[in-house]
Amino acid sequence: MSKGCLILGAGSLGRFWAASLAPGVANFVPRPESMLSGQCEYLLQTFQGSSVTVSVPWQPLPAPYTPSALLVTTKAMHALPALTRIAASLPDATPIVLFQNGMGSQQAVASMFPERPILAATTTEAANRPQPDVVVHAGRGVTWIGGLNATGKQALTPVVELLSRSHLQIRAATDITSGLWQKLVINAGINPFTALLDCPNGQLRDQTFFLRHIDAVCEELAQLMNHEGIPADAKNLRVDIETVAQATASNTSSMRADVQMGRPTEIDFINGYVARQSAALNLPAPVNRMLTERVHSITNTQQRG
Repeated sequence: MSKGCLILGAGSLGRFWAASLAPGVANFVPRPESMLSGQCEYLLQTFQGSSVTVSVPWQPLPAPYTPSALLVTTKAMHALPALTRIAASLPDATPIVLFQNGMGSQQAVASMFPERPILAATTTEAANRPQPDVVVHAGRGVTWIGGLNATGKQALTPVVELLSRSHLQIRAATDITSGLWQKLVINAGINPFTALLDCPNGQLRDQTFFLRHIDAVCEELAQLMNHEGIPADAKNLRVDIETVAQATASNTSSMRADVQMGRPTEIDFINGYVARQSAALNLPAPVNRMLTERVHSITNTQQRG
């Protein structure tokens, strides 16, 4: 694999990964219609509390080298459209690593590009962007990576080696789908509630709305997961959700941040995915559907305003 890694999506997660890799390794891919060039400069506040100035080049495609990997750190709804627009300028052998929340977008990408090496990542690293040019590493975690198709599985070892240069905890997953489900559970049990209640993760267990609905969310999740061959128990799912919420007590979920900033959320790929998949299987999921509709309601109200 070559030395250059491309990152599609210069939001908080993309900027965090670019800063975590060695200087000169990562380049951001600009949108085809943009005129971005030169350097993307920002400040990284590390987990230890120090501040580091980061400068990452914008690399229009096709790149003058064979990229070692393309990390896709866009929102779930943007991943497939963005990849479709740049695919012709990306070498067929370049591994594509998907970092999206929820479920559905990863499978759509793998279906659209069946011959390309497609991998998915699930991470508990926490990063946020309180200001346009500031990224905060808010929580340490582990990143699991696994192949979604045959060529993706073949590319797993070199991709893990590449990202391990970040000195973050990187692990190879033989079954990344199970990992994606586990992350979906956490997202579904935390993100919509924090967005609707406008509270940090650690305050959820004090909220009547959360306490009234979290058991039903977990029951609907467990029902769907067991149907899909992923063993799950609703009570254990709630324990997992509340454990993560407490461990990240001061964090603002990505969905809450999106609502605060008036941006579209990933609700359709989280609770909305659970509701749609359940409906397709004639399984009831009224609470996940309700949460999806309520998040849509507040974002639609913002847009009208």
